[in-house]
Amino acid sequence: MTTYVPGVAASRRALYLRMYEQKLAPLWEVIHQLVPEQPSTPCQPALWSYREVRPYLMEAGTLISAAEAIRRVLVLENPGMRGQSCITQSLYAGLQLILPGEVAPTHRHSQSALRFVVEGSGAYTNVDGERIAMHPGDLILTPSWTWHDHGHDGAEPVVWLDGLDLRIVQAFGAQFSENHPQGIQPVSRSEGSSDARYGHHLKPVNATVPFAKRSPIVSYPYSRSRDSLAVLAKETDPDPCHGWKMQFLNPHTGGSAIPTMAAFIQLIPSGFHTQPCRSTDGTVYCVVEGCGHVLLWGKTFAFEQHDVFVAPSWVPVSVQASDDVVLFSFSDRPGQEAMGLWREERG
Repeated sequence: MTTYVPGVAASRRALYLRMYEQKLAPLWEVIHQLVPEQPSTPCQPALWSYREVRPYLMEAGTLISAAEAIRRVLVLENPGMRGQSCITQSLYAGLQLILPGEVAPTHRHSQSALRFVVEGSGAYTNVDGERIAMHPGDLILTPSWTWHDHGHDGAEPVVWLDGLDLRIVQAFGAQFSENHPQGIQPVSRSEGSSDARYGHHLKPVNATVPFAKRSPIVSYPYSRSRDSLAVLAKETDPDPCHGWKMQFLNPHTGGSAIPTMAAFIQLIPSGFHTQPCRSTDGTVYCVVEGCGHVLLWGKTFAFEQHDVFVAPSWVPVSVQASDDVVLFSFSDRPGQEAMGLWREERG
């Protein structure tokens, strides 16, 4: 039992005011917020219905061009952190639209980005001089400080999900960006060049690989990812928490394709109900195929193809598949693992 001492509160306030002038603050007043017993985040579970979001994206396409906007993107703002351009405390996500005939100018930045194609065909991304065609379900990387632009030679709108480690880079105060001096970078390598050089368990002899810890492959086609899931599902039993789940890797290190963000693809069979599982990495999901329900922190969200939902740190995730469901996801797991912070709790 704490004994009440008259005047202590007033004395402390007076001390705090004098300390404040010296740029000091009492840890004991905030220690429970700084060092909680388990993860505490302002982020909330949320789902963005693509059916509802798409009209806003298309209307934006009539009001601002890709060149004028630099990147025509609707930011997916976490409802617990509005106005902060983030979907979790560490990650940014947005839906980007490019229309036939448009070109989004070339730039580069210290933030790494991934693009997961949601709908449409005929668009492309240029990454450091290599042109990559975009198809639904493809994962395309634009690692830190690589020149990149987007264009469209087709006939229908193309939309993809952007994921960036923007908040991680911001936390380190390491943000840099640069526009290409020519406006649009020249194409200097044939399409499929990075895959031919590094994607078949081969690499050029004596090649200098200026990729640091990121993957030298810039495109992971959905046709291959889906085939891999099908083989895994045919030959193994589903994991109780994840169904059949695979990670996109850097072929040279066996680690994450991007040092700060992990990307995954998973298959949950029709009628399967995954056991609750939670981990410290806040995770963003995009529904590639199928429909069902996801339970997040006691809230149930119905989802269908192209919807996006987010599971904040340490929020249990449980998915019930109404038919075969394929989910793409990305998180900040590699950064947490590098610092020995990542933790998972199953069941």
